[in-house]
Amino acid sequence: MDARARYDELADFLAFRHDFVELSQMMGMPCVKARGKMIAGFPRGYGAMVFKLTDPEVHARALALEGAVLFDPGGKGRPFKQWVVVPPAHADQWETFADHALGLRPAG
Repeated sequence: MDARARYDELADFLAFRHDFVELSQMMGMPCVKARGKMIAGFPRGYGAMVFKLTDPEVHARALALEGAVLFDPGGKGRPFKQWVVVPPAHADQWETFADHALGLRPAG
């Protein structure tokens, strides 16, 4: 399954599973919002999923993955510090990171 199809599948699952989750568009990309705030997305040009990870331990774990980078939507060296782009090589972990972004899992 390609990365965009995996994103779509996970986003649909999250919206189905949680009534506070909605699918939307923001910053020119499809995204997942929880209670009106973006928590994940599929940014153009990355071919990967991005997550807002506020827990420092989870953020560090995501950023340590091979190919993971901080999300820099403008491409001007000003990344969003809490946002990590997790490449499709780690798509098996996207659901876990989505749950963390939703606040559904403790660190660990």
